[in-house]
Amino acid sequence: MSGAVAAAIPAYSAAPSVGEVVRRTLAQVGEVVVVDDGSTDGTGEVARAAGARVLTHGENRGKGAALATAFADLFAGGAHAAVVTIDADGQHLPEEIPHLLDAWHAGADLVIGSREALFAEMSRLRRTSNRVSSRLISVLAGERLADVQCGFRLYTSGLIAAAGFAETGFEAESAVVVRAVRRGLRVAAVPVRLGFADGRCTSHYRPLADSLRIARAVVRARFEGSG
Repeated sequence: MSGAVAAAIPAYSAAPSVGEVVRRTLAQVGEVVVVDDGSTDGTGEVARAAGARVLTHGENRGKGAALATAFADLFAGGAHAAVVTIDADGQHLPEEIPHLLDAWHAGADLVIGSREALFAEMSRLRRTSNRVSSRLISVLAGERLADVQCGFRLYTSGLIAAAGFAETGFEAESAVVVRAVRRGLRVAAVPVRLGFADGRCTSHYRPLADSLRIARAVVRARFEGSG
């Protein structure tokens, strides 16, 4: 694949799974950067042994902060045109990356791997959370988006330059979508398969606290620059 595309894997205490994710991702893109976000279980060492370049946070700063570190590194000096983000737990399948690339080549600035067809396989709580949050964000963004919370994505350097990536937690992935649409950037969703549909067992997402953070962040993103 083109050297214009790299992959970023934010990882927090993911030593059992991150090595396999790195190896399979390297079969799809030329470079993989893992951001070890304050892990205490050897995540960074496992990722490095699998072939990733590892950036390290001394303490856990959150998924948004980890991705921002990766973007700053990979987009520096125009080194890459696009970065695929993929979780470290194995839920996202690296073999699905070509679908994201196809949407990018068709003109999208941000491509989201959509799990909408797999919602029935999720727990009722997670399915409801995904649908409600996607509807809220669609209203605020002004465009229908079926699955906003999936972290399996492709970001272009132009999108990050225009929309930013300021939030530090899970809310960063929702807020950037709102800013992107409001700025006239093209957001596309493509159906993807998953290694497993319901990621509650491996996710560090806190349903109440993080849902509130997401709600506040997307409202702020909607009204940035207004007034």
